[in-house]
Amino acid sequence: MFDRDGVESYLGLDYFCVPHEGIGGVLKTRVDDFRVKEQARTPAIDPKGRFTAIRVTLRNWETNRFIGRLASACKISRNRVFSSGLKDKRAVTTQVLVVDASSNILERVEIPDSEIEILGRTHQKVGMGDHDGNRFTITVRGCVSPDGEPLDSKEAMSRVLSIRSEMENLHGMNAFPNWIGPQRFGSTRPVTAEVGRCLVNSDFEGAVSTYIGMQGDGHREDVESFRALWRETKEPSKCLDIIPKHLGFERAMLERLLDRGDDYIGAFKSLPQSLQILMIHSLQSLAFNHALRSRLSDSMQITRPSVGDIVAPLSENGRTDVGKSALVSEWNLDRCTKNAERGRLAITGILPGNSVILAEGEAGRHETEGMKSAGLNGIEWMVPEIPRLSTNGTRRSLAVPFSDFSVEEAPPVPDEDLSQRWDQGPRDGDRWHPDGACLRLRFVLPPGSYATVLMREFMRSPLDHY
Repeated sequence: MFDRDGVESYLGLDYFCVPHEGIGGVLKTRVDDFRVKEQARTPAIDPKGRFTAIRVTLRNWETNRFIGRLASACKISRNRVFSSGLKDKRAVTTQVLVVDASSNILERVEIPDSEIEILGRTHQKVGMGDHDGNRFTITVRGCVSPDGEPLDSKEAMSRVLSIRSEMENLHGMNAFPNWIGPQRFGSTRPVTAEVGRCLVNSDFEGAVSTYIGMQGDGHREDVESFRALWRETKEPSKCLDIIPKHLGFERAMLERLLDRGDDYIGAFKSLPQSLQILMIHSLQSLAFNHALRSRLSDSMQITRPSVGDIVAPLSENGRTDVGKSALVSEWNLDRCTKNAERGRLAITGILPGNSVILAEGEAGRHETEGMKSAGLNGIEWMVPEIPRLSTNGTRRSLAVPFSDFSVEEAPPVPDEDLSQRWDQGPRDGDRWHPDGACLRLRFVLPPGSYATVLMREFMRSPLDHY
């Protein structure tokens, strides 16, 4: 089991772009405290279209699990439901889905804590990252100094604006390091990257056992008892007797093992395909975060290119076109610098694979160091048993722009509307206090970037506070 500092170091998330005490606090003490509205164009509507476009508003639903529930209600495979992004669970989220089912069927679907709006028939699917961005409204509660002294709203807002100003001075724009956030890995049980590590070594028994049995933070006794039983016995029937109801993916794995003996490949494939590939992406993400940390700790710019960097065009909504990447050299450095200053180019970092090109010079040294620090040297990134999980790798912008930023005092809410964690009060090592200020922040981010990463720059709280 990782301790808090150990998790942050493992994920490469133990560094901040500017020195500051931050405001502390905790997120998601209410589901309504975290709102995400996808900014996306509605697929072209055609009454003769095969698919149905819908807009869903979900309350406390992780996207993958909702898609599974929706597919079951429509009596179709979950692979016939298409989304452009996975949203946070403990949140209120709004996004467009495209479903390979008739509108008549969808009109009859009723799923708790969700609203489904039929937009019309369409010939178009949507894919990951097809939306233009996400608009966030996030409330942080219980702001405190590092010594635990509660902050009033005036001081807390002053600190947020100070950090924003320092980031702007450093990066020359409204931008922050494009860390891959803790929810990609699991902030208190960073399981996905370790499952991915097993996969690229063709160790499917290890992948399944890690997913089912890796120890978490210990805050839910029933969950930890279940995971401990698997580690001790590896007996599916005994584990199924005590598995908590909400662990549906683990249940599917165990049922496969109970039915097919030691079919660990089949057990792993019982996970949704999007979750299967997430394991590989999480392993790649470790290398990216560690390389970004190496670069920042060496005071190397992430918005101003250097010779040896690999840059890519940046669209108006902040999306990076890595297919048009270019190496920065002495002869094109001035031009690349001017385009980066104008928001037209982004410096990229590595998401490793079989054929991705590393940067050169100092930038390349940091990428190599990131691979080494994440324990990924010599990985071939091939999964012959499930070829679609093999990856050539790609690159990702090192900095991400944010827009429409505002911060204000959040109105108080009755204690009974807050979470059990709030009721129980701060634990040892927490950085929040019930008497601390509550702030509401609003901003827009491009697809694929993490609001919790920006909030982390302002808050400086432990990872399990997000």
